[in-house]
Amino acid sequence: MPRLAATLRGLAVAAAALLTVVTLPSGAEAGAARRPPSPREAPAGFVALRAVDPTILQEMRYYTPHNFMGVPVDGYRRPTCLLTREAARALHRAQRSFLRRGFSLKVYDCYRPQRAVDHFVRWAKDLGDQGMKGEFYPREDKAKLFDDGYIAAKSGHSRGSTVDLTLVRLPAVPTRPYVPGEPLTSCYGPKDERFPDNSLDMGTGFDCFDTLAHTLDPRIHGRQLRNRLLLKSGLERAGFVNLPEEWWHFTFQPEPFPDTYFDFPVR
Repeated sequence: MPRLAATLRGLAVAAAALLTVVTLPSGAEAGAARRPPSPREAPAGFVALRAVDPTILQEMRYYTPHNFMGVPVDGYRRPTCLLTREAARALHRAQRSFLRRGFSLKVYDCYRPQRAVDHFVRWAKDLGDQGMKGEFYPREDKAKLFDDGYIAAKSGHSRGSTVDLTLVRLPAVPTRPYVPGEPLTSCYGPKDERFPDNSLDMGTGFDCFDTLAHTLDPRIHGRQLRNRLLLKSGLERAGFVNLPEEWWHFTFQPEPFPDTYFDFPVR
């Protein structure tokens, strides 16, 4: 009898273990649902802006060498704008308003992978690489880019609801491509002396590391200020908030992913 009892107890333990094994898959599925998406794939909440509004112009600078580093940026495998669905729809609403007034939005950057931000950080630490200084940061000491807030280890762009953009008067004249090695002109000079851009004159070019790029800098006035305020007011009505230090930088609120910095590539 003792031996039989021990055998029964053993069978009970085995049955309990088997039950645990049988019930594990549902728990594993729940755990999988909580895991973040693969770093190679965009989550379901992201869309290509072109699929939501094909009329918005796209000049994706970080896919090209025409940026403050002078090389294509890590993570940009296609020159396309990806955003959260909510931000893309909000841009569509703003675009409809601008089109009625004879303008179009043009995006320079949208979702930015964390690996691209890491590339910025590596570049900023390399004080010997200043090939694009003449255009993008003529008056800024590269050694102070972190302290002055131009470069950071995290970017709101990586959350998917931040966009860098401008306005173009229609019909749009294409912007000529940048030729690596060509002479550089400062991003804050007169518009006809800066690198050609088909956008309205905003007082500086995109990604100008200078206080003149502050949206309401008092040295910006007249037509340049009116153009900045036109962009700002139109986007604010659609739910975007401007970063005061960059006239081109806007974030849709509320962000669908306020605490997540994604790293899937743009493709």
